Amino acid sequence: MASRKYKAPGKAHRKGMTLVQMMRMFPSEEAAIKWFESVLWDGKRVCGKCGSERTREASHPKMPYWCTDCRSYFSIRTGTPMQQSKIPLQKWAIAIYLCITSLKSVSSMKLHRDIGVSQASAWFMLHRIREAWAGSDTGPRLQGPVEVDETYFGGKRANMSLAKRATLEGRGPVDMTAVVGMKDRASNKVRARRVDRTDAATLQGFVFENADRDAEVFTDDARAYQGLPNHETVKHSVLEYVRGMAHTNGVESFWSMLKRAHKGTFHKLSPKHLDRYVQEFAAKHNMRESDTLTQMRDTVARLVGRRLMHRDLIADNGLPSGARS
Repeated sequence: MASRKYKAPGKAHRKGMTLVQMMRMFPSEEAAIKWFESVLWDGKRVCGKCGSERTREASHPKMPYWCTDCRSYFSIRTGTPMQQSKIPLQKWAIAIYLCITSLKSVSSMKLHRDIGVSQASAWFMLHRIREAWAGSDTGPRLQGPVEVDETYFGGKRANMSLAKRATLEGRGPVDMTAVVGMKDRASNKVRARRVDRTDAATLQGFVFENADRDAEVFTDDARAYQGLPNHETVKHSVLEYVRGMAHTNGVESFWSMLKRAHKGTFHKLSPKHLDRYVQEFAAKHNMRESDTLTQMRDTVARLVGRRLMHRDLIADNGLPSGARS
């Protein structure tokens, strides 16, 4: 009897990368620098300050290149979130690999142990890497059919005082932060973002912004979606979850991954930074069909022109910074 063949876990058509293979790619700081230069410059060195190709090598200890046009020194870090960071590029490459290959992402505590930096530095590193994924909630409109749903983070009644819980009895998701999401069935792409309200103007505005006007839209029976064109609902309020083609199972599977990361990796997320995590998971979902090395290269390429200063990261944006379960 012929032996039965079993598929390995994961996408059969997708080329992964083991931890051993990754370490062979980046055995030294010099190897990491050359890799970043190959990704960002592709053989044509460009000034990170003005974009000029009129550059030459220099003898500066930290800025090995000189731009003739803007008359300044620069390195491969210039004009990226890695600028002014003292952390070696070898550690940056490893951190990017770990972020991409960890389905539920990486906590700052784990990264600090894995690459030997402080927890505070690891936290800042991860947010700077997330700069590459910012804006994952924008782009060409999805053609549909699309599924739209919202979910909530924080404000667990179990963590509230008895007095506060008594005032909330019978009410919905109070003191929680809302996230609205959309999944396109045709392309499997996801869009998601944190929102201040879940009223009709906000949720329908999200649909009109991200879906083609002729796209079929599937939602639950929340009142905020009433009035959308080409719209079908499933009545979750009466335990109806599928009716023909009408369901929101696809976008809910995205919520499941995000919630597992919330509980299993980060444990607590603050409303202040929640959207950064949402954008990370949307971007990783949208590029998951690509090989691991391609995902790494695409992520690094998107760092160009994106700076994130620590003062800007911790600046008041009007949202609570206290982490919530």
